[in-house]
Amino acid sequence: MTPVHTPWPGLIEAYRERLPIGADWTAVTLLEGGTPLIHAKRLSEHTGCTVHLKVEGLNPTGSFKDRGMTMAVTDAVARGQQAVLCASTGNTSASAAAYAAKAGITCAVLIPQGKIAMGKLAQAVMHGAKIIQIDGNFDDCLELARKLTADFPTIALVNSVNPVRIEGQKTAAFEIVDALGQAPDVHSLPVGNAGNITAYWKGYREYHRDGLADTLPRMLGTQAAGAAPLVTGEPVKNPETIATAIRIGAPASWDGAVAAQQESSGRFLAATDEEILAAYRLVASSEGVFVEPASAASIAGLLKAVEDGWVTPGSTVVCTVTGNGLKDPDTALKGMPTVTAVPVDPVAVVAQLGLG
Repeated sequence: MTPVHTPWPGLIEAYRERLPIGADWTAVTLLEGGTPLIHAKRLSEHTGCTVHLKVEGLNPTGSFKDRGMTMAVTDAVARGQQAVLCASTGNTSASAAAYAAKAGITCAVLIPQGKIAMGKLAQAVMHGAKIIQIDGNFDDCLELARKLTADFPTIALVNSVNPVRIEGQKTAAFEIVDALGQAPDVHSLPVGNAGNITAYWKGYREYHRDGLADTLPRMLGTQAAGAAPLVTGEPVKNPETIATAIRIGAPASWDGAVAAQQESSGRFLAATDEEILAAYRLVASSEGVFVEPASAASIAGLLKAVEDGWVTPGSTVVCTVTGNGLKDPDTALKGMPTVTAVPVDPVAVVAQLGLG
């Protein structure tokens, strides 16, 4: 019997000819990529734009990191490396641990003391990663990881400073153009370590170069106000924000992010924690998409850019929401209203709902 549809093969097989992958390499895959591009009806009405959400929280480990990790771990295995190592605020550790488990190699994670959402750490632990807590922030962890992997080449560094990671992440831009038939006018996304904005811009440029997209988007990168080095133009020594995934003061892909912003006539914005949390609640309640707080920075940035006129009505906008809300349930629970008990009575339930 002919299948109803062709199953998604994972991003390496979907875009192999556009990736630096050996012809005889076997992909280490959890069938990442192929995430939905959802039309955001109420955000579109609110902004006067046509807004779509690229929902990266539906990747296997719940974040966009899986796109780069399938490439990084596939590359490490092909090179005969024995282990992978990353510094992480959470999502990278979950992804690295899962793909290392799939490949049957060791994963080690350096985490900043007390600075990550526990839902993300739980994933890494369950996948068998060796967790090492560092008395410092993310930037300290990454510096240590870079030194360690330079000294011990049998260990692969799988942070986004690894260019193979960027190659995997650029495929999200391919998917957006494939879905829309063209590039959006504006692409809005959160910016922490800045690998993702670098990767998207690379993907858009490659499709444009090859005639698969007639235009290029303006890139809108939003950082948390307490961790906004690309907005201020200088590193932040002690970054602070509720959006743990972008609590980074010295982005490793600084140059790539600046190039994306400048070449696209784009922009960096800072959003306060209050603005990020308002966007976090808005996208969940109005669009049915539950994201982690850092993801909502892309929505907060869009709202600010519409308000000040940088994004004009009628524009086609894609907002990347990078991680699933289940990564950080504590933030959602903090705003949970008190639950009131009512009698076992339909009338009482209807009254409680305000429908009586």
